[in-house]
Amino acid sequence: MSEAGGGPGWGFPVPQRAPWSLVAATAALCLVSATSVWPAGAAPMSREERQKLGNQVLEMFDHAYGNYMEHAYPADELMPLTCRGRVRGQEPSRGDVDDALGKFSLTLIDSLDTLVVLNKTKEFEDAVRKVLRDVNLDNDVVVSVFETNIRVLGGLLGGHSLAIMLKEKGEYMQWYNDELLQMAKQLGYKLLPAFNTTSGLPYPRINLKFGIRKPEARTGTETDTCTACAGTLILEFAALSRFTGATIFEEYARKALDFLWEKRQRSSNLVGVTINIHTGDWVRKDSGVGAGIDSYYEYLLKAYVLLGDDSFLERFNTHYDAIMRYISQPPLLLDVHIHKPMLNARTWMDALLAFFPGLQVLKGDIRPAIETHEMLYQVIKKHNFLPEAFTIDFRVHWAQHPLRPEFAESTYFLYKATGDPYYLEVGKTLIENLNKYARVPCGFAAMKDVRTGSHEDRMDSFFLAEMFKYLYLLFADKEDIIFDIEDYIFTTEAHLLPLWLSTTNQSIPKKNTTSEYTELDDSNFDWTCPNTQILFPNDPLYAQSIREPLKNVVDKSCPRGIIRVEESFRSGAKPPLRARDFMATNPEHLEILKKMGVSLIHLKDGRVQLVQHAIQAASSIDAEDGLRFMQEMIELSSQQQKEQQLPPRAVQIVSHPFFGRVVLTAGPAQFGLDLSKHKETRGFVASSKPYNGCSELTNPEAVMGKIALIQRGQCMFAEKARNIQNAGAIGGIVIDDNEGSSSDTAPLFQMAGDGKDTDDIKIPMLFLFSKEGSIILDAIREYEDVEVLLSDKAKDRDPEMESEEQPSSENDPPNQSAEQIITSSSQDPDLAEQAAPEERALSPPPEPAGAPSPAEMDNAANISPSEQNSDPTENHESTSLGGECTDLDDQPQEPSETEEDSNPNVSWGQKAQPIDSILADWNEDIEAFEMMEKDEL
Repeated sequence: MSEAGGGPGWGFPVPQRAPWSLVAATAALCLVSATSVWPAGAAPMSREERQKLGNQVLEMFDHAYGNYMEHAYPADELMPLTCRGRVRGQEPSRGDVDDALGKFSLTLIDSLDTLVVLNKTKEFEDAVRKVLRDVNLDNDVVVSVFETNIRVLGGLLGGHSLAIMLKEKGEYMQWYNDELLQMAKQLGYKLLPAFNTTSGLPYPRINLKFGIRKPEARTGTETDTCTACAGTLILEFAALSRFTGATIFEEYARKALDFLWEKRQRSSNLVGVTINIHTGDWVRKDSGVGAGIDSYYEYLLKAYVLLGDDSFLERFNTHYDAIMRYISQPPLLLDVHIHKPMLNARTWMDALLAFFPGLQVLKGDIRPAIETHEMLYQVIKKHNFLPEAFTIDFRVHWAQHPLRPEFAESTYFLYKATGDPYYLEVGKTLIENLNKYARVPCGFAAMKDVRTGSHEDRMDSFFLAEMFKYLYLLFADKEDIIFDIEDYIFTTEAHLLPLWLSTTNQSIPKKNTTSEYTELDDSNFDWTCPNTQILFPNDPLYAQSIREPLKNVVDKSCPRGIIRVEESFRSGAKPPLRARDFMATNPEHLEILKKMGVSLIHLKDGRVQLVQHAIQAASSIDAEDGLRFMQEMIELSSQQQKEQQLPPRAVQIVSHPFFGRVVLTAGPAQFGLDLSKHKETRGFVASSKPYNGCSELTNPEAVMGKIALIQRGQCMFAEKARNIQNAGAIGGIVIDDNEGSSSDTAPLFQMAGDGKDTDDIKIPMLFLFSKEGSIILDAIREYEDVEVLLSDKAKDRDPEMESEEQPSSENDPPNQSAEQIITSSSQDPDLAEQAAPEERALSPPPEPAGAPSPAEMDNAANISPSEQNSDPTENHESTSLGGECTDLDDQPQEPSETEEDSNPNVSWGQKAQPIDSILADWNEDIEAFEMMEKDEL
């Protein structure tokens, strides 16, 4: 996501539109007013330090871009741990995330305008020549329409915008004759067949060579797309039309936006996450500002800025009012149901919403932007990076972090709006964390798990397109940039489009198609420039005073759930009962349950079962409270279940030339030394003989005092551990014998004992899959003496050891394909189809083929089959209770699998009914109840 470069504190009056000269002047006024103050006690960062940090960003970009060009180009992306390019079809499928790859040198195109922003004009000119010479857009590959638009079409248009700017300056690009624009036009026509639907919403995927619905296209059967996927086209398509004069692109993008607007939920003015592209029915009816919707809102506001159509601003303001009414629960932004917006759809947030404070800056609503940004920063300070998802009490929900730039984006715009040097310190922290935890010899590696510090062999193109751009601009002075950044607007991929497009080739009538607005609170529109007195009060401590109450919000132990003010004080009633507070022995709680239509049943085994009949609630409001209570109870039960699992462990290579840069996530053992309770084990590795470790070792002198490497198979894990322990090993690493197995396609599992007493095993034992184990084996072949650290999480690198590293070590073949092990065997065909998180549409981590049945766990949440089929008008949810509030920050949230021998046949129970399905049924109950209530009245 990205914000407009032309005035980060912008807000525009409604509904009249000012001429662009006035808009630019207004933006400048806002910026000057904003940057002239800073909180007392927070001294401004010196120019020397800002220059130093800016130069550090340049060096980091050179490290990432240089390694891509050396080791990966012309591939789409760099795999920074194995130092090679990611070519689609040659690597294991990662599901939907691979739809961004089209064999068109994605990272190079995505980085074009970044080169100019970072004043690397010679490199930009060379890069443009390479794109024109090498890139082919006619490949037989199915790609995401959304990702191809924002990354490739946006990258080509951003490159063209700056190429003509440089040509006008007279020094560089004098040979350029709109070649990038012609490529963009070619790509635009290749994407147009995706819009061949009755609704005008595009198909989510298209074949670059064969288009849609042909047998050889292998696509065109999809029925659903995400709101952001269909609503994040207008900037690139309109710019293509304005640049070329071909109006068809802007027309198609406008039609898609118009359809989404018409399909909004009229009472709440919210949109869902997923929509049927043929019927316009909402498939997923939850709504938020994160994954699946995010850039739809962003493009409504920016379409107004770029195109000058008042209807886009009016639509945005209507949606924004709904967001602030229902989704914003400062400092949180929680998804709700579009038909029941007072009802939270989930109790966790995803990382993509980190763009929203920056969008609020563009809107001019600074206070909530500061609040949400500060909350996110506190999460980052706790985990070094922003997890893909985290709960409302700031626990890790999904532990990955693919080096997303949205938080850096919002940091930049908040600094431009407030001038508060605090945000420079935030940016400095981001730089330090990237260098300390993500930097590897061949680039920067995504984090597989922010809790362990383990890496993933992945460096997405958006990391170069956005992260370095925002960090450099954060510390740069105006004279450090060779053009005026205020003359451009940023797309969601941070590509630059010139503002003068607003007056070019205006063949689209700017009629106001917006209708049926709800009456809005006028105060929502007071936040507009140049009203700087409201935006930036005279009190220099303004931003600090907003942040201060949130300083310790993440560190509070076991915080209570966030309760809406409207609920807390509704008719003077007490706040609704929360699942975490419930006590089955409290008579008052039992009375509240009854009012909410929830029955309590004591089971013979001592557990307590809760069953909700929404139709028996005292009112529709109580039914909603009951629904929320049951949803919270399901998630609480799920969390307690996960607490019983052991977290992943880390194998960190600490010897030359790795120096702790490579971290492999390892499966734990249910026996041996517990690394979470004892000091880590450090030592050199040695292979055991026999390699399977199933008999007395014949080379005890080789493993004495070292960490033994053993192959999986032919005997129990505990037997292997005893044999290497008897030979004097201080630890053991079991490497999977299933060649090609990888954490990319399998869930974490734990090595179980042999059914006997394993107290005699005193050494730590960890498990690595074949792909990750081969990293250590390759390192042994290359460097002989390889030292590793076995621990519960990655440790900081040793600066003394790292200082001894030779300058040429970056170019050494570092064999560090460290895609961490947080997973199990890849033999399950279901697991092979699991999709990794997309850049814009997050997905949860891979799940195992099933989950333990309710009988296997006392606190399992389940739906009783007999209850599900009893009455279609009633819903029954049974939830078993137990456990207390505990800190899950160091607990893994991914599902795990337990093995007892080398090749067990594990029998799994049936999956519990998905929460989305339960909520959909309950929503129908509530609506039916309201109808009955109206009939009675």
